Amino acid sequence: MNEKILVAPSILSADFSRLEEEIIKVDRAGADWIHVDVMDGAFVPNITIGPAVIKSVRLATNIIFDVHLMIDDPMQYIDQFASAGSDIITFHIEACISPDDIIKKIRQNGKKVGVSIKPGTELSSIDKILDKVDMVLVMTVEPGFGGQSFMKEELSKVRELKSRFKGYIQVDGGINKETSVEAIAAGANVLVAGTAVFGQEDYAQAIREIRG
Repeated sequence: MNEKILVAPSILSADFSRLEEEIIKVDRAGADWIHVDVMDGAFVPNITIGPAVIKSVRLATNIIFDVHLMIDDPMQYIDQFASAGSDIITFHIEACISPDDIIKKIRQNGKKVGVSIKPGTELSSIDKILDKVDMVLVMTVEPGFGGQSFMKEELSKVRELKSRFKGYIQVDGGINKETSVEAIAAGANVLVAGTAVFGQEDYAQAIREIRG
C-alpha cells in the first residue's frame, strides 16, 4: 500500500472564474493530485464540467488529474475524458452494468482505474473487481454537492479495505483537518478536500494540516 498521505483538492470548490489560476496555485502549494468532480445532473442532482474544461486546464499543469465520474453510462464518455488529459478515471459501481468492460476501456486508454461507492452501497458490491482497480473511492457524503458533513460511519469500509486492498484508498466528502485524522487512522491514503483547501487563505498550510 502507498504509505504517503496524498491530498487531492477538489476543484468543485475552486473559483471557476479563475480556474486555471486556482489549479496552478494549489499545485504550487503542495497538492499531490487535482480531484475533478464530473456530474451529469442524472446520476447526481448537480451538473459540473465536461471534457472540454479538463482539456483546457490540462495545459496549465502536469499534476495528476484524478477524475471522478458521477455520471450515468460512464462507458460512453471514457474515451473523451481520457483524451482530455485525465490520469485516473473513477467510475461509480452503482452506475454500470458491466464494471469489467469499463475497467478494460479505461486501461485501453492507458489510464489508472478507480471505482467509487456511495454511502448506501455495500463494500461487497466491488468484491469481484477489487483486484482489477488501482483505487477505491469511499464517499463520506452523498455525492452531488460540496460542503456536506462527514459521515464517520463510512470509515468502517475504509478499515475493511485496509486489511485486503493494496491500492489507493480514497476518501471524499467532508474532509478537513479534523476529519482527515480519522480517515487516515482508518486506512485512507488519498484525501479529497474542497472548501478545506480552496476556502482557505493559505492553500499550503491547509494542505499540510489535512495531510497531518
